[in-house]
Formats: sequence, structure tokens, C-alpha cells
Amino acid sequence: MDEVLAYVAELVAFAIIVFFVVRYIVPPARKAMQAQQEKIRLQIERASETEKRLAVAEAKLAEAQVEARQEAAKIRDNARADAQRIVEEMRAQADREVERIRLRGEEELANRRQHLMRELHAYLGQRAVDVADRLVGDHLVDASARSATVDRFLDELDAMSARDAAAQPSLVASKRES
Repeated sequence: MDEVLAYVAELVAFAIIVFFVVRYIVPPARKAMQAQQEKIRLQIERASETEKRLAVAEAKLAEAQVEARQEAAKIRDNARADAQRIVEEMRAQADREVERIRLRGEEELANRRQHLMRELHAYLGQRAVDVADRLVGDHLVDASARSATVDRFLDELDAMSARDAAAQPSLVASKRES
């Protein structure tokens, strides 16, 4: 019986230990485990929320990048179009300016030509008068040349009056026929 008694004593001691463990150790340990489980659950929820926010942020970032690329492409296209328009405007303006300068040059050239022509005519007229004056003066200095000139002039007048007299009867005849 000693054995049974020792067995029962061990069993009672074991039950007391289990009672103390269940009564005083298990509840705080269970609370600690539940607290740890709750912390882990909250961390998992936060992590999933963070992942969702990260996914949303990445989607917004990708969308913003696409918009930025599109906007940059629009700006580049607008800048190219503006540059092309400015180049065309500058070319047109340069063409107008060249045409204006060309017309002005042509007018100036025409005016200069007219002025030179007038000066040349005046100069040549003066030179012709000077040469004629000198020739007539030289020719009239000699008395025999002077009388020959007067005779030739008179002969030319006689020849002209003879032609006029011959032409008059034909004019009278043509008037009578009409």
C-alpha cells in the first residue's frame, strides 16, 4: 500500500500543480498569447491596408506618369508647331522685306536713270550747241564760205518751192475727183 499511497500522493500533487497552473499560470499566459495574436492580427491588417494603399499609390503614380508623358508630348508638339509657325512668319516677313527693298531699289534705279538721262541730254545738248556754234562760227568767218552757204540755202528753198508747185496741181486734181 505504500505504493498506492505514494501513487495517490503523486496523483494529488500532480492535480494540485495542474490546478495552480490552470488557475494562475494559464490565464495570464492565455491573455499574453491573445494579446500577441491581436498584435499580429492588427499588424497583418495594417500590412494589407498598406499594400492596398501602395497599390493605389502605384496606380496613381503610373497614371500620373502617363499623363505627364502625354502632357510633355503635347507641349513638344505645340512647341514644334509654334516654332514652325514662327519660322514661316519670319520667312514671310523676310520675303516681304526683300520685295520692299527690291521695289525701292528699282524705283531708286529708275529715278537715278532718269536723272542721268536728263543730265546726259542736257550735257549732249550743250555740247551740240557748242560744236554747232564753233562750226558755224568757223564757217562764217570766211567770206567765200559764207556766200556759198547763203547760195546753197537759197538753192534748197528754190528746190522746195518747185516741189510744192508740182505737188499742188495733183492736189487740185484729186480734190476735183472727190
